[in-house]
Amino acid sequence: MFLTNQDVVELTEWRRALHRHPEISGEEAWTAQTAQALLASSGADRIVGGLGGHGVAGIFEGREPGSTVMFRAELDALPIEEISQAPHRSSIPGKAHLCGHDGHMAILAALARGLSRQRPQRGRAILLFQPAEETGAGAAAVVADPKFREIAPDFVFALHNLPGMKFGKVALIEGPVSCASRGMRIVLTGKTAHASMPETGLSPMNSLAHLMPALTGLGSGGPMDQSFAMVTVTHARIGEPAFGIAPAHGEIWATLRTLTDAGMDGLVAKAERLARDAAHASGLSVEISYNDIFCHCENAPEAVAHLRHALDAEGVPHDRGDLPMRPSEDFGHLGANAPAAMFFLGAGEHHAALHNPDYDFPDDLIGIGARVFMRTLRDLLG
Repeated sequence: MFLTNQDVVELTEWRRALHRHPEISGEEAWTAQTAQALLASSGADRIVGGLGGHGVAGIFEGREPGSTVMFRAELDALPIEEISQAPHRSSIPGKAHLCGHDGHMAILAALARGLSRQRPQRGRAILLFQPAEETGAGAAAVVADPKFREIAPDFVFALHNLPGMKFGKVALIEGPVSCASRGMRIVLTGKTAHASMPETGLSPMNSLAHLMPALTGLGSGGPMDQSFAMVTVTHARIGEPAFGIAPAHGEIWATLRTLTDAGMDGLVAKAERLARDAAHASGLSVEISYNDIFCHCENAPEAVAHLRHALDAEGVPHDRGDLPMRPSEDFGHLGANAPAAMFFLGAGEHHAALHNPDYDFPDDLIGIGARVFMRTLRDLLG
């Protein structure tokens, strides 16, 4: 173990300070400054800020030429009220680190501490603190940033803690590990009428009533194979809260989910056809837009092999777990041009679930995650 007991104490307090000051996607200015200060105090040879928004990358140079290996953590919290009596609970109403990104950042902070004492023998180690993972926008924005070309990796690795799995155990597979998903918003517009004469208007009521079961009927889950598809209606509304008006406006929000990006293309086409046909049948206009777009995450075999070797060397138990998983992650964008792999680190079988108001990252995972990453780093860079 490359961390001392004092390191663990200080990293835990650093994580809890992040937890007390959560910032949601696109607002991570203070969190980014905190990460940048940590990298500076660790002696990073170069720090690149403003990556895809508030992203920060710390570069640690080796003595000899070699590969560029990147490790990624996320900056953002969630717009959810925390329920906790912990001294380090969120100090910002309606916002909290309820996914563990504060813990993931602490694991990268542990790597920075180790690299401050022993640089890689060759190549470059890059610690990326990525913004806006929760909206699906952050990784794509980082990759699109011209500054990313200067730090483009040959390998990229990440982890995510996973409640419901035995503490300290790892789930890891090759191929797809998390789903593609996107939020679809369908807006239907007709013509208002007096509620006593609804026949003189154009109401979206029938179209909405048809679309909710029709959309969910496009995919109800099933085995996590190439045919997996799921549509979840998350929001719907019609008209105004008044008794005297037959409505002209209606909208429905749905999350589309498939195992792969290729599957998403087909599901989108079917959902759009349903929406347009329903609008046409009632004489309505229709607008379709998308938010929170996530591509699927694909673990490259060569990157997985490096992680498996590190897990075995560190004595961390691992298997395929329940992978692939239904939730989405934007890490897939970072692996578009380099072999990439993400593993999932058990937070405990009875631990509060991700995005729950009583969730908190287990501090004892910091050392485990850091050991696996550091072993991977040393195997590749010396």
